[in-house]
Amino acid sequence: MDDRQQSQVTSQGDIALGNTAETDIVVGVDGSPESFAALRWALHEAELSGQHINAVFGWTTSWGMGGEPQTDADWNAMRDRITDTLREWVDKACHGIDVEPSDITLTPVRASGTAALLHIGAKAQQIVVGRRSLGRVMRWLSPSTSAALAEESHAPVTIVPNVDADADDVQSNIASALGSAKSPLAQEAEASADGPFVVAVDGSPVSERALRFAARTAKLHRAPLHAVFCWQLKELSPIPGYENAVAPISAGQAYAEDLIRRMVEATSVPDAVEIQTHAFHIPAAKGLIDISRYAGHLIMGSRGLNGLDARFLGSVSRQVVNLAQCPVTVVH
Repeated sequence: MDDRQQSQVTSQGDIALGNTAETDIVVGVDGSPESFAALRWALHEAELSGQHINAVFGWTTSWGMGGEPQTDADWNAMRDRITDTLREWVDKACHGIDVEPSDITLTPVRASGTAALLHIGAKAQQIVVGRRSLGRVMRWLSPSTSAALAEESHAPVTIVPNVDADADDVQSNIASALGSAKSPLAQEAEASADGPFVVAVDGSPVSERALRFAARTAKLHRAPLHAVFCWQLKELSPIPGYENAVAPISAGQAYAEDLIRRMVEATSVPDAVEIQTHAFHIPAAKGLIDISRYAGHLIMGSRGLNGLDARFLGSVSRQVVNLAQCPVTVVH
């Protein structure tokens, strides 16, 4: 494989940004089924778009590679072993996908996966990662690469769920008992694989950026695009005529529908993209998670909560990233 960017493994453990371009897709790879799903998703995207893929493996000396090398020769030997392992993963993922080997860079770096992807993907078109296969409660409580990236990255981050692995044990048991080879979650994912693209908007500047990203992506995939606004009265600006009173739901619905219509009209959407607008009276996180059951791809903006605030105050993007059943892209 003719790598455009040199593998980044040094005795000091430095991460070099290299020449990652703004059009590159940077994808995190670690040999897990989740990262394999993310890599396959990224390769399919590159097959359509002609973009370059940078497959990044952030590793540490605890990765089962033996003791820490002591000499430059030892470091070079470890670099070669890690690069060969990364190449095997990428070659396996490429099966059946028409992407030129010269359009894939292998980048192993001695760093945590999150640190490596944040640094190398800082100027990328997007960063792609798989979602950890934990139970829903543990996924919410435990730190994860996907959640950290979605909160901290300046580049858009796409999180690809491995739905078969995410299926709850009880659901799998029920599906098995009833003679179904697939769990309900897997069936929903299969049904939504060709579903419409959905972008969440709310009138904010970050949701405008999400809308532009979604329009470009929908055009690439020749997919219909649905712009949705999940709203509650307490989150709307004062509704004309109800500045000193509580507006009825019907007035809120009309206001929300007008807001999303004006936002779409003010945004440059390619003529080739068929776009529909919808306003739903529902909490944003719940509405978007429900929508993910039927969407082929969900794009949303990040409103800026991170760290402990996101964990305990309930960042919408964190909840959606953790529980969505389709690929999710978070735009900043």
